[in-house]
Amino acid sequence: MSTVCLSTNGTNHFTLSGPVRTAFVATTDGVLKIVRQADGGWSVERAMLEGSHISALTRDPATGGLYAAQMPGTLMFSPDEGATWEARAAGIAEGGIYSLRCYRQGDASVLYLGTQPVGLYRSTDEGRSWQDLASVRTAPLHDTWRFPAPGHEPHLKTLAVDPRNPDILYAGVEQGALLKSVDGGRNWSDLDEFVDYEHFVYKDIHQVLLRPTNADELFITTGLGIFHSANGGVNWEQLTGSDFRIGYPDQLLFAPDDDSRMLVSGGFATPNFWVEEKSAKGTVMLSENGGRDWRAPRGGFPEGRANVEAMTLCAHPGGYDILAGTSGGEIFLSSDGGENWTRILSGIAPVSKPTHDTLIEGVGYGIEP
Repeated sequence: MSTVCLSTNGTNHFTLSGPVRTAFVATTDGVLKIVRQADGGWSVERAMLEGSHISALTRDPATGGLYAAQMPGTLMFSPDEGATWEARAAGIAEGGIYSLRCYRQGDASVLYLGTQPVGLYRSTDEGRSWQDLASVRTAPLHDTWRFPAPGHEPHLKTLAVDPRNPDILYAGVEQGALLKSVDGGRNWSDLDEFVDYEHFVYKDIHQVLLRPTNADELFITTGLGIFHSANGGVNWEQLTGSDFRIGYPDQLLFAPDDDSRMLVSGGFATPNFWVEEKSAKGTVMLSENGGRDWRAPRGGFPEGRANVEAMTLCAHPGGYDILAGTSGGEIFLSSDGGENWTRILSGIAPVSKPTHDTLIEGVGYGIEP
């Protein structure tokens, strides 16, 4: 299999049999199937679910089934590479699907789904039915959760499951909480040792990731920077701050052959500054020592006004590819560990979480151009 997904809040690490040949891309106007041609160029083969903002994509590694999260909307499923789609959200009460993950647990594929407003669900039958992990809605300090943009509904933006024990779950609420459960989602604790409660983005959780070689180590990207925990979220150290080139980090990847090598993408500062400057100045940075030091790619990254909202790592025997998508409707590819990047598509709909595609036009947070 040489097919991956690229989305802002879905699965972003795939293991392939060879270099990536096909990618499903989540945009603000549906899903695109893009394919690599014999000459190495890329083209759009098919557009699907047009008119829907797709917040996340995931793919079942056992069956190839494709899942697309509509925001707002429902969960859509395709068994045939996007040729046909059907809704698979029976029992999901919320009006928007925000994040998706699919894990192999034993012989089963298990789906996890986060929503706006905040909800968390689990399915073991390809999304035909869902278990509501309802206690997440009453987790500690839930009444303080609030998203800054008008509407102010928080959402469950990111989640991770410990590969050693599926009862250990982490969930990130934007904006409001980094939560942990050790009993499969029946009870939750708020991991807040890293929090500066005086800052207006004090619990702006973007991504939570477990280090592949040691799942006790956590990394989170937040509105305040990148943080690291060596003990399951009990204690934290801040790795980057507002003086870092990416002051608003989001996507984070580990190299498959050495997880001390990491890549992060995001904008130069918090989004209120994007509105003022009409630019996110999005880029990619690399670390070779577990996030303690960062540098630009050796060949640079083709920076512009847009933010780099999605990255996907495509591991295969002998190497790995990285795809990156922007809120300006461009897709970039690196096949040398993120050191050099090639624009493979442009002019498509934005690859973006809700609101981020309009901020660089000076629209957002109640501000008009």
